[in-house]
Amino acid sequence: MEKFDFSAPAEIFTSKGRGVGRRPMTYHRFSTGAEAVRYAIETLPVEKLYGTVMEVDETRFAAEDIRRLYEIPGYPLPRASPQ
Repeated sequence: MEKFDFSAPAEIFTSKGRGVGRRPMTYHRFSTGAEAVRYAIETLPVEKLYGTVMEVDETRFAAEDIRRLYEIPGYPLPRASPQ
């Protein structure tokens, strides 16, 4: 993945999961991309994560991209302990 600016503001849009059709969306704004990534991975239920899109600097990231950002060595925030 290209260099990602974890300090840039980010927005997250979530729906109820996979599938086609219009579903209600929830919107969250974060002061940093790192906080948005942590919220998506550590807070959202798995079924909602797959209906999530994160937008940073007019670039969109799907669930798989968000997970990769959380797992890269340069992720700047502490990660949750494995359960």
